[in-house]
Amino acid sequence: MDKSSVLEDAIKYMKQLQERVKKLEEMAEKGSMESVIIVKKFQIVVGDKEDEEKDENNETEERTLPEIEARVSDNHMLLRIQCERHKGILSNLLSKIESLGVIVVNTNATPFGDVALDITIVAELEKEFNLTTNQVIAMVREALQ
Repeated sequence: MDKSSVLEDAIKYMKQLQERVKKLEEMAEKGSMESVIIVKKFQIVVGDKEDEEKDENNETEERTLPEIEARVSDNHMLLRIQCERHKGILSNLLSKIESLGVIVVNTNATPFGDVALDITIVAELEKEFNLTTNQVIAMVREALQ
């Protein structure tokens, strides 16, 4: 490969990147993210007696669970859920979400501490999907109970 062909390939690649940047900027201007809703419910006090005795102010850390965030962009949905850990929660949640008319593309569940679970779900919306993000969140909340 000679220098001129390397430079030619580099120039083509730079042009492709510039076109990609333009497309992404146009999408950002249009606001391709249709909606973002975060729902917080329940307060759980996390701490133990030893921590309380050591703390001069006797303050404990407060968390709000479950915390549900739903985003819809084009034909994809992103759900982020932080909830209490208990047996069968992930399978119940996935069953409920699949019954909404979406195809689950990716799921990640990460335990956080002893009592919390952080779940991220990416789903592709089917053509007959016609729910609002509020309705989706209500059904997710129902599955968590």
